Amino acid sequence: MKIVLKMALLAAVSLVSFGCAHNYYNMPQDVVEKKVRVLGIAPIYTDPDPSLKYPEREALIALIKDYNRKNEKELVALVKKSDAFYSVKLLDDDPDQLYPRLLAKRERRDDASVTYNKYFFKPEELKDYVRKNAADAVLFVVVSGITQRDKVYSKNLLDYLEADYQYLIMTGQMLDADGSTVWEYPNFRRRSPSLPPFLALQYPDFDEAAANLDERVDIKYKTIPGIRRALDVKEKDYLRRSLPVSSLYYSIFDDMASLLKHEKGLFGGKKEEKPAKPAEQADQTPAIKPDK
Repeated sequence: MKIVLKMALLAAVSLVSFGCAHNYYNMPQDVVEKKVRVLGIAPIYTDPDPSLKYPEREALIALIKDYNRKNEKELVALVKKSDAFYSVKLLDDDPDQLYPRLLAKRERRDDASVTYNKYFFKPEELKDYVRKNAADAVLFVVVSGITQRDKVYSKNLLDYLEADYQYLIMTGQMLDADGSTVWEYPNFRRRSPSLPPFLALQYPDFDEAAANLDERVDIKYKTIPGIRRALDVKEKDYLRRSLPVSSLYYSIFDDMASLLKHEKGLFGGKKEEKPAKPAEQADQTPAIKPDK
């Protein structure tokens, strides 16, 4: 009898855990639902920060800009699927002109053991931009470079090299017209905050060290062709069909979208009903479908 009761209690706890999602916003969910009904997504920006020491820096920046344009529509599609907003739209702007106009400064941060670049916006310019686009808030996503200490293992997982490596990361901030941060990525409302790298720019060459019987392992930069091939790897759906989106982009976009979903009740319903739908017609752009 005790075993039956324990199993029933465990099942109830599992059901509650399955039916509920954590609130990852920087304000209560009911406030977000009333405050942000129309979300604009700004084009993805590639930060040309000169601290990025990649040998072919200009070629790398140009490459990432190109792939941003090719993949950012999937971010819009995934945010729509989160069912967190009435309307989600990709804003039509040139990121290389938009961000320098809006940004006030950049800070390298190390919060809760997460290393990332945080961006601060000019209040008046931000307010004008949000209102000009008839949005309640705008999601800004930036690709930037960082150097951080890490352990990288060999293919056989028997060896590793702890050193400073360069990475590209992707961060995001949802801001309203008043400059309030509605939501951010990396997200510090997670139980264990983290920021998965978007792309590693360096690797330890264990094979060369082994071939030369050398205990010293050199850290090398990935080549532009190699990075392009990595970006060209497509995400696959559950039927193993290729989707028209880079797997590297999809991984970050999907993580972002999962943190935008609103808290749900026990049986999957919203805890509170949404306010009346705004007058603006919702964006009808369809979500990306798999290639046949």
